[in-house]
Amino acid sequence: MNTSLRVLLAGGAAAATLLTSGVAAQAASAASPRFKAPKTFGTSFQADPEHDFTRRVHSRHDGILRGWITDVRGGVAEYEPIRWKRDSHTEGYFVGPPEGDVTAYASPIARDVVFLSAYGCEQSGGRLTVGRKDGLGAKRCSASVLVKRHDRQRQPSLITVYRGRIVKVQEIYVP
Repeated sequence: MNTSLRVLLAGGAAAATLLTSGVAAQAASAASPRFKAPKTFGTSFQADPEHDFTRRVHSRHDGILRGWITDVRGGVAEYEPIRWKRDSHTEGYFVGPPEGDVTAYASPIARDVVFLSAYGCEQSGGRLTVGRKDGLGAKRCSASVLVKRHDRQRQPSLITVYRGRIVKVQEIYVP
């Protein structure tokens, strides 16, 4: 009886190990891969040569876009690329495509989106929460803060799209 109990426990432990390793592998495959980030203050718009802008507004290909969200409706965010424009009076500022340009995308916001704020999680913004080296948001906030803040104002960000969904938004601090 002692031996059969040991066999039963060993079999249960082996089954639990297989189940947890299967779940871990499935979770790892669902996570987005690491994409190469664009220059934070790049002076040209990022190209998406395979995107057909003659069709309705739809998702960008997988990767990271330097852009800003222009509208959020029903869990879908519309966004456009931005570039840094140098100025003789200031350090510069971000600009979107010129008026009449149809360079825009729309993707659903993933339920488990990672939102890294440069201005804290308060609705109106708060104290700075940026990385010391890169000036990118470092404070993780909820998806509701992302939607409320970015629907009201155009906040420069690095927007990561994976499998047609926005999985990460990291704000860019602009002095």
